[in-house]
Amino acid sequence: MVKIAYLQCPTGIAGDMCLGALVDLGVPLQYLTIQLKGLLNTDEYGLSVEKITHQGQLATKVNVELPQENSTPARHLDTITRLITQANLPPRVKEWSLAIFEQLAKAEGLVHGVPPEKVHFHEVGATDAIIDIVGTCLGLDWLGIEKLYCSPLPVGGGNVKAAHGILPIPAPAVLKLWESRQVPVYSNGIPEELVTPTGAAIVVTLAQAFGEIPPMNLIQVGLGAGTKKLPLPNILRLWLGVQTSGNYPQESVAVLETQLDDCNPQSIGYLFERLFTVGALDVFTQAIGMKKSRPGILLTVICPPPLITTCEEIIYQETTTLGIRHQIQPRSLLRRDWVTLETDLGKIRVKIARDQHRIVNVQPEYEDCAAIAREHNLPWLEVYQLALNTWHTHEKT
Repeated sequence: MVKIAYLQCPTGIAGDMCLGALVDLGVPLQYLTIQLKGLLNTDEYGLSVEKITHQGQLATKVNVELPQENSTPARHLDTITRLITQANLPPRVKEWSLAIFEQLAKAEGLVHGVPPEKVHFHEVGATDAIIDIVGTCLGLDWLGIEKLYCSPLPVGGGNVKAAHGILPIPAPAVLKLWESRQVPVYSNGIPEELVTPTGAAIVVTLAQAFGEIPPMNLIQVGLGAGTKKLPLPNILRLWLGVQTSGNYPQESVAVLETQLDDCNPQSIGYLFERLFTVGALDVFTQAIGMKKSRPGILLTVICPPPLITTCEEIIYQETTTLGIRHQIQPRSLLRRDWVTLETDLGKIRVKIARDQHRIVNVQPEYEDCAAIAREHNLPWLEVYQLALNTWHTHEKT
């Protein structure tokens, strides 16, 4: 039984909203308080819980209370790393918390043009941000959540006052975090800061994928309240459930498309080679009819989201297109393993695809079969069948 959770963020996400949703799901405030004692001095903060109503909906708000004279200096990454490492936290909580702050340091470093270790954390290095991040990791661990998913995120708008002055929304660090995972975003028409750097770092680091809610047997929904009054109920909804039987692992992929009707067909083969070399997952073409009754092709490239820019550059260089569409889509996966078989004609690799309970497909590697077919002057299909027979015999023994 795999316990999963889904963050539904109609009005964005912030660290305190995550904490509120987790406490609403049953994570004891006393547990969080005890665990966090070894992280920061207790005179730096206090934790309290209250119920808040947004548009008639009751949600939980966790407040990190700071003394009025609080003047915690900005911290560097090594300081925060030391605090987390030395604290007596569960192993997963340490791992997740360190990873989140590392992502924040990379994003801030890219914004300011400095190495991550030189980043001077201000807002996200403050006491309340550390409590929000580590507290969220504590809550997820306490609930036993093994996989976290997240909805697309609203971009917000307007400006926000920060340590470096007045900044446009989304904040620069938030944009860099979104870029790192090619997060799907949209506008809900609300000109406010909806996704904070802390909230963005949590989901970019911990979420398996962004998109629609994954198949699950729903157990409970926790509601975490935001502070602002917005046109929509300012509530983060955390769906807690069990992964349904037959549910396959999911990941996000980018799908790039463009039509071509004036491109030298000889260039397409070379285009395929370049795209596969840089890491495209698949490349294919389809015959289509285009304007002015011209025959053309639809070029489709499937790649990991971080490779969108690289693949687009290659398409622009090697074709005559003037525009490329792209979208982020979820895809389910079968687990794949490789086995090398010793056959009568030589070694052949076999790819084995499995779901949770059984072997679904077995495929001898094309290139291995082709090499042996050429070497022995045999039909490729004969070598392919030999590999399958060898694998079935191997399995029976």
